[in-house]
Amino acid sequence: MAAIYIRKAVNDDLDKTCAIISQAKQLLKADGSPQWQDGHPNSRMIQDDISSHVMWVLIVDGQIVGNAALILSPEPTYARIEGGEWVDTSNDYYTIRRIALSSQFRGRRLTDFFMSDLISMGIRAGVFNFRLDTHQLNKRAQHIAKKNGFVRRGIIHVQDAIDGRR
Repeated sequence: MAAIYIRKAVNDDLDKTCAIISQAKQLLKADGSPQWQDGHPNSRMIQDDISSHVMWVLIVDGQIVGNAALILSPEPTYARIEGGEWVDTSNDYYTIRRIALSSQFRGRRLTDFFMSDLISMGIRAGVFNFRLDTHQLNKRAQHIAKKNGFVRRGIIHVQDAIDGRR
């Protein structure tokens, strides 16, 4: 059995996390989603996540196979929501951002493990409210979100040169 765990990303992880993000961008493009096709997330954003201690990496048998940012509220893009509402607007929440898995490890249900660990990290910190967003054409992320108990709440807008609806 493989050793699987998460840890906070460190500066030495930048190249690997950027490579995983690049692979995810290619997959999104192949799937027909405009998400992440405008140049972000870029290496500076990933470095900022690492420096801010919000970037986590998924490790399988000693190698980085995934990454995600777990960011404590508030998330400015969530201040306005269309066609719905947040269930809890008075308590802190964690936002899961920039989650991606290495192309060599897709199809192994590792994202389920990763999401479970990220949520567990938040709960251990005393936060029981989680949010994530994705483009309407990103069916993979929608499937992962639904499998992990997330419910569609409405549409928010992020900075994206192509289509910021999430």
